[in-house]
Amino acid sequence: KRLHNKFEGGIMMQPLTKVMQGTTCTVKWALGLPDIIEKLRELKIEQGSKLRVVCKNHDYMIIGVGKKRYAVGNEIAERIQV
Repeated sequence: KRLHNKFEGGIMMQPLTKVMQGTTCTVKWALGLPDIIEKLRELKIEQGSKLRVVCKNHDYMIIGVGKKRYAVGNEIAERIQV
């Protein structure tokens, strides 16, 4: 069930870049070249994983996955749907 606002089962999906700082969310899916998707998987950023937006900047964001923190460019974060 998908509407024009990216609804899935009544839950709105949005790019990670739209999530407010301090929010914890679940990754729904990610798009990108195979090597980028593989790197995200190595970092445990994949469908079903929980992550927290620790800090946001106009060029990048720092996200927490488990006990680790990663800086992710907004061009990549835009392709991660939560």
